[in-house]
Amino acid sequence: MPVTSVDKDLDQLTLTIVADFAAPVGRLWDAYTDPRQIERFWGPPTYPAIFLRHDAAAGGRSVYRMRGPEGDVHYGCWQWNSVNAPESFEVVDSFANEKGEPNTELPTTRMAFAFESTESGSRLITTSYFDSVKDLDQLIEMGMLDGTREAMAQIDTVLADLAAFASDRAVEAKVLSDTQVRVARVIRGTVDQVWLAHTDTGLMKQWLLGPDGWTMPVCEIAVQVGDSYRYEWERDGGGDRFGFTGELLESEEPYRAVTTEAMLGMDFPATLNELTLTPVDGGTLLSLVITYANAEQRDAALATGMTKGMEASYARLEGMLDTSPVG
Repeated sequence: MPVTSVDKDLDQLTLTIVADFAAPVGRLWDAYTDPRQIERFWGPPTYPAIFLRHDAAAGGRSVYRMRGPEGDVHYGCWQWNSVNAPESFEVVDSFANEKGEPNTELPTTRMAFAFESTESGSRLITTSYFDSVKDLDQLIEMGMLDGTREAMAQIDTVLADLAAFASDRAVEAKVLSDTQVRVARVIRGTVDQVWLAHTDTGLMKQWLLGPDGWTMPVCEIAVQVGDSYRYEWERDGGGDRFGFTGELLESEEPYRAVTTEAMLGMDFPATLNELTLTPVDGGTLLSLVITYANAEQRDAALATGMTKGMEASYARLEGMLDTSPVG
C-alpha cells in the first residue's frame, strides 16, 4: 500500500498523509491533473469518481461525482488556489450539490499536495487543514481517512497503465452522464500553442477542417466574453455547406474556454462546450466536456462519428506544430 505514514496534529488542525510510489514525479503529477486518470483513484473502490470539470490551474475549479454501491450519488468540488508544476498545488475541497456548488453546511478542507523525487520514484505529501477539531473529527468519522487510504491504494495501477494515457492515442469520447460527454486527446505541443491555434483565425482555418476535402470559408472567432462566433465549412469546390454559431461565455487564457454551440439552419438545442487545456507528459491534454439537452441528442451526436472528424483536425494541428510551431 502506498501510504507510509499518517499524522494528525490537533494543535495545528492538520492531517498529513505521506505516500510513496515507484514512478517518476512527472508521472504522478499527471495522474492528479489529468481528469481521465484522477477519476480512476480519487474515490475509494466502492465510491468511484467521475470528474465533470478539472481545471488544474490557479483560480480554476473541479467538480466530481461519486456513486455508492446502493446507487447513492455524492458531489464534491475543488477551488484551485495555486499550482506550481510539478512540485505542488493547493485546493479547497468541499462537499457540493449536483450543480457543483459548495455545500456550506458541511466542513470545507484546504488541501496542499507536495510532490518529491525519491531514490525509488516519488513521494506525495498531502496536508489537510481544518477550521476546528470538530471539523477534523467529523470528516474522519465520515470515513475520510479510510477512504483516502483505499483511494491511494489504486494509484499504482493507474501509474503502471501508460498505454491508456499515451500521447499517441487518438481522440476518445467518454460518456459522463445522460447529457454529458468528455472528449479528450493529448496534442504534442505546448498549452500556449494549442490555445493560440484555437483563437487565431488564420491558424484555425488551416487545421479545423475535419476529414480531407473540406475548407473553412467562414471563421469568425469570439474574442471577448459575450462575443458570438460563426464557423462554416464546405467541400473543396463548393457544396454541402454547414456551420455552427454560438457565444463565448467564459475565457481564462490559456487553459479554459466555455461556449455555446448551435448548428446553423437546424432547430436542435444548443450544446454547452467546456474546453480545458492541461500540460501533461507528451504535450497538452485537450479535454472538451459537451453538455447536451438530453440523452437522445447526445446519442445522435456520437452516432455521427464526430470523434473521427475531430481526430483528423487534431492530427492536422500536430503536423503544423511539428513543421512550424506556432506561438
